[in-house]
Amino acid sequence: MKLHPRKLARILRRHTLGFESREFRKLHDRFAGKLGLEIGGPSLVFRRGDRLPVYPLARRIDGVNFAAETVWEGKIAEGMNYRYGRTKRGFQHISEGTKLRNIGDAAYDFVLSSHSLEHSANALRAVLEWKRVLKPGGVLLVIVPNKDVTFDHRRAVTPFRHLVDDFEGNVDEDDLTHLDEIFAAHDLSRDPLAGTPEQFRSRSLKNFQNRCLHHHVFDAALIREVFRYSALDPLYEGAADEHIIILGEKRVH
Repeated sequence: MKLHPRKLARILRRHTLGFESREFRKLHDRFAGKLGLEIGGPSLVFRRGDRLPVYPLARRIDGVNFAAETVWEGKIAEGMNYRYGRTKRGFQHISEGTKLRNIGDAAYDFVLSSHSLEHSANALRAVLEWKRVLKPGGVLLVIVPNKDVTFDHRRAVTPFRHLVDDFEGNVDEDDLTHLDEIFAAHDLSRDPLAGTPEQFRSRSLKNFQNRCLHHHVFDAALIREVFRYSALDPLYEGAADEHIIILGEKRVH
């Protein structure tokens, strides 16, 4: 099932928060006047007036999406086409988030990812790749869903060992290991965009093309362990409604 981006935006807007986190104000210097990269955006939560307003602070933000047409953004093209505000433009990369082949080491001051890590079949490879393109002392800001208020509420949190096994086994994005678990536990009553059980099953079997599945289920402890494994030092952790938030710094050696 394909959803027009404007319709999706209206649905998501009902779930964003209309205030800035007081704790986040202390971290403005990590983003102000700096160059960033967003994986799978743009995201409403980073707009002016929302909880983590990075967009108005940054000098420029580039974007990464896995294909030239996605469920969330419709058709996009590589080039200076990443639109993250009324007058804000950055470079749109078309690339796997786990394999940023066209981006060099230490290219960005910060990396953003909102509700995209759970869509990666190899979460540790994704985070380590995002860390690679960060400058030493740069920061990674990741938001994952709070499963208790989403369609994942019946699923168990993914064991960290499973994420390590995926990484060491070099799992790729066509992996469907969790499909039986998802079919058994996914709450379609909380996921109106998924359609009927038959439509959901059909879409899920084509996940490599649409990337709609949540491969893994996170809580605050699991995402904290991901950052520890990746040698990212936490600077900020928080939670609000459907968001679990963590900000980590790439160590300066």
